[in-house]
Amino acid sequence: MKRAALLLAFVLLLLPAGASAASHHVLLGVYGPPGYFRAQSGQRSQVRQTFMGFNHQYVEGAIKKLGPVPLLAITSGAYGRPETASPRAVAKGGVDQFLFELNQAIADWSGPRFYLRPFPEMNAYWENVCAYNANGSRRNGAHSTVWTRKAFARIAIITRGGTAEQMSARLARLHLPGVSVDLTPTRPKLRIVWNPQGYGAPNVRGNSAAAYFPGNAYVDVVGDDLYDKAGHGAEWAAAEALYRAHRAKPFAIPEWGMWGVDDPAYVSQMARFIRTHARLEFVSYYYYAPGSVFDLASKPRARAVYRRQIVPLGKVLP
Repeated sequence: MKRAALLLAFVLLLLPAGASAASHHVLLGVYGPPGYFRAQSGQRSQVRQTFMGFNHQYVEGAIKKLGPVPLLAITSGAYGRPETASPRAVAKGGVDQFLFELNQAIADWSGPRFYLRPFPEMNAYWENVCAYNANGSRRNGAHSTVWTRKAFARIAIITRGGTAEQMSARLARLHLPGVSVDLTPTRPKLRIVWNPQGYGAPNVRGNSAAAYFPGNAYVDVVGDDLYDKAGHGAEWAAAEALYRAHRAKPFAIPEWGMWGVDDPAYVSQMARFIRTHARLEFVSYYYYAPGSVFDLASKPRARAVYRRQIVPLGKVLP
């Protein structure tokens, strides 16, 4: 009996921080048509993701087809697309009307949970919101990490709703303009995901994930994206470091996928990460569209592992 107890203690010591001896289950999601992905993987996706700019005209209509659990990423533009609003403009109230409409759309959502993901991969130069260019030089003052943190906080405050007085008081503490309308409270349904990359791109000191953290009050879930590229692999160490840095917060992988490679070992590693990280809340595969470089259809070995190891780790919200 004593030997068994010692063996169990040794096994627990080998598990990563936050892990348990029992297998952990998460919500599984997808970015791309869920029916096609189910045919490829066997997955009944609980989380469906979409992306939206601050200039979107019909917010509620865009999220009606998402579910059972929406995952809405709000972006100011990426990969050379025109910027819809700078971090400073968002922080100072320049897109408040969009945020008011988003608050109402979330309030009207009939399901028990709604994930909102402002500024995904904010510390990556391909995102307009990033404070740095690819060569490590700083962008202008409207794109500083200070303004990005304040913009994120404003999004959180407004989309969570409350009276104008309550929201304005919270914004005043950040030295930001208040609002003049009451909004529908959306908590606890709304869960806000803060999702930098685990490492900065460029990987310079001022562009770390921590430089963009707005504070615990504005974050419900911490996320990291983990793509597998030929000759590069996924940044598992950076994901583990981000997981350990925010021990009081649930964790998520809002995007993961294979960038043109068929890598069953990578899928197995994700299954191990899910099983051993007890704070992990959801994991969402990114394939975009049939025939894309991320499509499981072109990755038969990885697809077989996905069916065998990932799908059984999925759960359904009660």
